[in-house]
Amino acid sequence: MDENVKKKVMLSGIQPSGDLTLGSYLGAIKNWTELADQYDCYYFMADLHAITVRQNPADLRRRTLAQMAQYIAAGLDPEKNVLFIQSHVPAHAQLGWVINCYTMFGELSRMTQFKDKSAKNAENINGGLFTYPALMAADILLYQADYVPVGGDQKQHVELARNVAERFNGVYGDVFRIPEPYIPKVGARIMSLTSPENKMSKSDRDPNGCVYLMEKPEDIMRKFKRAVTDSDTENCVRYDPAAKPGVSNLIQIYAAITEKSIPEVENEFVGCGYGVFKPRVGEAVVECLRPVREEAERLLRDKAYLSEVCRTGAERAGYTANRTLRKVYKKVGFVI
Repeated sequence: MDENVKKKVMLSGIQPSGDLTLGSYLGAIKNWTELADQYDCYYFMADLHAITVRQNPADLRRRTLAQMAQYIAAGLDPEKNVLFIQSHVPAHAQLGWVINCYTMFGELSRMTQFKDKSAKNAENINGGLFTYPALMAADILLYQADYVPVGGDQKQHVELARNVAERFNGVYGDVFRIPEPYIPKVGARIMSLTSPENKMSKSDRDPNGCVYLMEKPEDIMRKFKRAVTDSDTENCVRYDPAAKPGVSNLIQIYAAITEKSIPEVENEFVGCGYGVFKPRVGEAVVECLRPVREEAERLLRDKAYLSEVCRTGAERAGYTANRTLRKVYKKVGFVI
């Protein structure tokens, strides 16, 4: 790539609300590692978003650093990517308030995740839970992001960021770049092993439905051997998400890890039943995650290195974020 051509900007973050999952890795992080040569990449630990749900402070701190270690272990080089903790860059909260004032109540009311989270946290439906999509828009717009890697279920948040940016630009001129969702084609939506109609999530009520990056190999194998296949008597490995969601999910996982096409996976297992197929998928996952787990464990023992990554990342992110914030503050009439 010509070094004189300015790279487009890619930005995303994940809440440090638990260990990263296989779904997060295959649907997002694994694909991010290949983007650094094409884009200026910013990835952050979204700890400001995490407190919309009550957190144990010590656990939140531990998980935030653990997630940073897992990002690096998964291949995100801090030299090539800007890795940082969201709360270390005050401009996120500062722009978040301004964006709140340009986001309509009706827009926030229509956000599906607010409805879902309200149902799960009925005793703590706080203002942050309602307005966090405005903070998410601020996260994106701060860095003049061109692309935001998201799963299909997150496109709504990017649409909100686009709407708010266009509204703000319509009043004040060309302030924000209009972001686009970036959705990887393979592994974008990994489903639960026990409820394949639902996305794999660390909030899954059935612990057997979700695989974590830091899990022991024997626990991963156990989960795949117990994974839901299908109620039919066909017992063949065929991709059909409507009729065979369980098997189709396992095929997609295997395809994402081996970088084979779905037809290639089907051909590989012609004549094999689920009793052969499920352990093979489990073995592929174990070997895929083994180096990530071992490297993350090593990094977590090197506290000085992690602290330096966080400090340097916040400085690099802050430089870009503060330029945008200063421009916004000037436009809305603040004394700067």
